[in-house]
Amino acid sequence: QVQLVESGGGLVQPGGSLRLSCAASGSIFTINSMGWYRQAPGKERELVALISSRGGSNYADSVKDRFTISRDNAKNTSSLQMNSLKPEDTAVYYCNAVIKPYHSDTYHLYWGQGTQVTVSA
Repeated sequence: QVQLVESGGGLVQPGGSLRLSCAASGSIFTINSMGWYRQAPGKERELVALISSRGGSNYADSVKDRFTISRDNAKNTSSLQMNSLKPEDTAVYYCNAVIKPYHSDTYHLYWGQGTQVTVSA
């Protein structure tokens, strides 16, 4: 069993900052990429940021220079530091990870349950 749990969401004023965390636990042999996605009301889920096992990262154009993704391979965690938040960043944020569990020959994609981020005055 593998589980991803997000934390750190909440309400913040425009221009403020939040840090989201994602912890992977369970029968984990190795983790490949980790990512953050978001889904605003009435919109499709979209990629926010990805980080490879070696630390290489990619960002959506809308969050470049404002958000930073990082990971701690020893703790099986990823984080998303969000600065200069805008109302349009309001969404449910989901983490995911491509994980090879013990006793499995293949990698699987796992998702967290989501955490709400609301940017409003």
